[in-house]
Amino acid sequence: MSINLQKNSTINLAKSDGSALSAVRMGLGWDAVKKKGFLAALTGGGGDIDLDASAILMRNTGEAEVIYFGNLNSRDGSIRHTGDNLTGAGDGDDESILVDLTRVEASVTHMYFVVSSFRGQNFSQVQNAFVRVLDCSGRETEIARFMLTEQGDHTGLIMAGLKRTPSGWTFTAIGQPAFARVPMEMVPSLPAL
Repeated sequence: MSINLQKNSTINLAKSDGSALSAVRMGLGWDAVKKKGFLAALTGGGGDIDLDASAILMRNTGEAEVIYFGNLNSRDGSIRHTGDNLTGAGDGDDESILVDLTRVEASVTHMYFVVSSFRGQNFSQVQNAFVRVLDCSGRETEIARFMLTEQGDHTGLIMAGLKRTPSGWTFTAIGQPAFARVPMEMVPSLPAL
């Protein structure tokens, strides 16, 4: 059964038997705000929103590594971005990032999942944004989902984060707006988990 998370809530990434998960998928999705009026009827009522999902890995040295549409794999091969969606069209996840938790380098203490608008489109044009985490160690099962309700003139969003703890990884719903067109611009704004 999936958990609907609230902003700043944290869960342990563990199976129902208490054992640690070995692989997860972060699914991120969004829709363009439906336009209203005569012109919207002529043009189909919506527009394309090109948001880019990325993972920012933070190491205990302070070094950041970004996995995004231009760098699809982490250097240790534990994280893989599945590719760029240029429109946000369709149901379900618009972009996904796969994480093999057993292969993440020991120096990685945190992972952040962010969304940014390279074209500069802002979140007043976005609705139904969400991040969800799925257990991929067997049949894909949704563990938790975080729906974002904040709209505004920001061009980036720090959606969620993973933190390495002595007992395994935790997942925190963040939902923090950012003014960034590329993920690396969000590094100074990443919150503590």
